[in-house]
Amino acid sequence: MYTSKISGLGYYVPENVVTNDDLSKIIDTNDAWIQERTGIKERRHIKKGDGNSTSIMGVKAAKIALERANIPSDDIELIIFATLSPDMYFPGGGVRVQDMMNMSTIPALDIRNQCSGFVYAISVADQFIKTGMYKNILVIGSENHSGGLDMTTRGRGVSVIFGDGAGAAVLTRSEEEGKGILSTHLHSEGAHAKELSLEGPSTEYWVPEIIAENPKDNIPYYPYMNGQFVFKNAVVRFSEVINEGLQANNLTATDINMLIPHQANLRISQFVQKQFRLSDDQVYNNIQKYGNTTAASIPIALTEAWEEGKIKEGDIVVLAAFGSGFTWGSAIIRW
Repeated sequence: MYTSKISGLGYYVPENVVTNDDLSKIIDTNDAWIQERTGIKERRHIKKGDGNSTSIMGVKAAKIALERANIPSDDIELIIFATLSPDMYFPGGGVRVQDMMNMSTIPALDIRNQCSGFVYAISVADQFIKTGMYKNILVIGSENHSGGLDMTTRGRGVSVIFGDGAGAAVLTRSEEEGKGILSTHLHSEGAHAKELSLEGPSTEYWVPEIIAENPKDNIPYYPYMNGQFVFKNAVVRFSEVINEGLQANNLTATDINMLIPHQANLRISQFVQKQFRLSDDQVYNNIQKYGNTTAASIPIALTEAWEEGKIKEGDIVVLAAFGSGFTWGSAIIRW
């Protein structure tokens, strides 16, 4: 059986930096309040007229990843695009990337698993490569959160957390045993779906119903998050799915060279770091700069860690995510 390896990485974030102090001018909040609860100092937001969208940012990240992989776009055989914030309700971002990158009529698959989207996408790509169906797959995680946030005091519990950006990885077939993606592990628990959700507009709750009800407080077209409940579940599921991956490969926490957790909240990452007794050099966090970029957070962090020389050949790299759905997953990689 073939194995898949990450042959190229890239990321893109908008130039527009939004600090906590910037938010305090439009929302009843402050820098200390946000940092204490999330660890975030600033994030990037698309600025009207800057030419960015979810798909365009994905393309920008993808071009960097392809260049680093030394693979022309014509050699890509499948696009997997993970996002919760596509440019349009439908079609998804994958086909827009195919068009913007002038690729042939290759398949484009969209993944809607929110914060776990990139791990799910990597897992799907890995299976296609291992079975021999494809040699080169482009995986993208991209989000335009700022276009759909409640930027008022009413929505501060959610809106201060999220940022915009994109990350991409090229997965390539390899015949080198014991290297590349060793295994992936995916889970879901839909019983808690509404604890982190955006209910409408949707086919169950369309525009006329929203207008007729004229909601004043819990507006369904803005995200809702039960923060404490999500936190409690996240720290448990992160640990479980990381351990599951380690055990499947006869590894222990002492074998981890780099953990790249989904950048949901710095407190969650620190809690997981403490549970696995990892040093600061073994965990990469950049939520301080970018906020939570959902499906883009892991590929952005993975790319930065690699660029900074924190990931070397032969290292055990663990990707782990938890988010809306609830969904969670991990990927164990030998670089």
